[in-house]
Amino acid sequence: MSTVFSKIAAGEIPSYKVAENDDYYAFLDINPLAEGHTLVIPRKVEDDYIFHLDESVYSGLWAFARKVATAIGNAIPCKRVGVAVLGMEVPHTHIHLVPLNSESDMDFRKKKLELDKSDFEKIARTIAAEYDKLQ
Repeated sequence: MSTVFSKIAAGEIPSYKVAENDDYYAFLDINPLAEGHTLVIPRKVEDDYIFHLDESVYSGLWAFARKVATAIGNAIPCKRVGVAVLGMEVPHTHIHLVPLNSESDMDFRKKKLELDKSDFEKIARTIAAEYDKLQ
């Protein structure tokens, strides 16, 4: 089985990458709640439930997500970066990192932002540059 997220991490489907290493991949959500809304996934494990991950993958995913969240917070004006693990729409564990200025910014029922390709590219470059500074 190969999920859409595995295909994105492998470069088979285009994405707006913000960070990666051999084990994890982070890219902008194409239906974002806020500018900078990023998804973080494990590359090698396609399980759709985060609590099924073995300890090393689980811990590594959160450590990687923490660095990505720091980069988002440095790149996008916000009070903090919110975290959600829903995993209902794509059967591949993923963490949502959403720049927040209020709790209502994390409401997944609200209308998503409509950004064009140049907006996504600029946001991804900005976050990626901040992530690179953390390396």
